[in-house]
Amino acid sequence: MSRATFARRFSTLTGLSPMRYVTWRRMNTARGLLRDTDLSVEEIASRVGYGSPFALSHAFRRAHGEAPLRYRRLRRPGAGEDSTPHHTLNHSL
Repeated sequence: MSRATFARRFSTLTGLSPMRYVTWRRMNTARGLLRDTDLSVEEIASRVGYGSPFALSHAFRRAHGEAPLRYRRLRRPGAGEDSTPHHTLNHSL
């Protein structure tokens, strides 16, 4: 199967291009790790496939409009504000 055919079929099935899907998966995993663990941003970056905490922070801000540690602080259970996970990914990536 050609690359173009794969990308077209993948997009038809998921509604996202392959790269946007990978980014969505990474951000979804990072959100969960930020919310549910005490792992450092460096460790989370490594686990979700970013080469540095800066790269993860940049992608996270672009996708969610806030830094990873701010996300953690505001969305951890008992944070005092809405602890509901942010379910939308900025599709202008």
